[in-house]
Amino acid sequence: MRETSPALRLDPVAEPPPAGFGVPFSFTEARPQSAPVLFASPHSGSLYPAAMQEALCVPLIDVRRTEDAFVDELFAGAPALGASLLAARYGRSVVDLNRDPAELDAAMFQDGLPRPCGLPTVRVEAGLGCLPRVGARGEAIYARLLSRAEGEERLALVHDAYHHHLAGALEALRRTHGHALLVDCHSMPSVQPGRRGLTDIVLGDRFGSSADSRLMARVERSFRAHGFTVARNAPYAGGYTTRRYGRPRRGIHALQVEINRGLYMDEHRITRASGFNGVKDALQHVIRDILDAAGLLPRG
Repeated sequence: MRETSPALRLDPVAEPPPAGFGVPFSFTEARPQSAPVLFASPHSGSLYPAAMQEALCVPLIDVRRTEDAFVDELFAGAPALGASLLAARYGRSVVDLNRDPAELDAAMFQDGLPRPCGLPTVRVEAGLGCLPRVGARGEAIYARLLSRAEGEERLALVHDAYHHHLAGALEALRRTHGHALLVDCHSMPSVQPGRRGLTDIVLGDRFGSSADSRLMARVERSFRAHGFTVARNAPYAGGYTTRRYGRPRRGIHALQVEINRGLYMDEHRITRASGFNGVKDALQHVIRDILDAAGLLPRG
């Protein structure tokens, strides 16, 4: 396997971008790509541009607690098994890669929206749009309004670049293999208001619309066989990424995987816990099973 630089592949980031933004993701391509599977980790990034840090009114650690920390590491073994891995480098509070870029909050900007936005959504009203305005505790994170230019820079250099690459990689797999599977990898807080007994894993397929039902069943069985408790589509059915790319009739399937953070990390300090290696080892077996299952999908 090899790690390829997305700067060599995408025009939007062909040259080092300005204002402290570097290449927004890493892409480790399996060599050979033996299965039509791409694992993606859109929320595990931990970089924050200096201009953003200077605008914060909360400690950086409060912002970092929104990250799906270490998820990219948990799935880092995928390329050696024959599937590629795409991982974000910037924190989800910089720009949320699992949100529609039209989910923008006009109240965040001093001189107008960076792009036309859609109708207000519950997420935007809660401060959790594509450019979040609140942190892990629900508190406002900025001491000032953002400029339209700041917002557009984040959308263009991070969000657009990531999804440009993701869409191209999936289409390349579909052309080569006849179908493709995106596994969108996330983590979830172990304690959530109003919810008790959260499972280890939540699998989301948009209630059966984004992936073949037989694939979903096989992935669930694999997680259970390797010691995890599993729920489907509740409380997470899949977000923007699953909805955008999951088109089974066109040969592209998409599943979202949420892992309970209490299994592998200290959520307050954002450090790996003693269970980290055990979870990673178990996921290696699950990854193998996913690759096997993907090979049996009908060709698009």
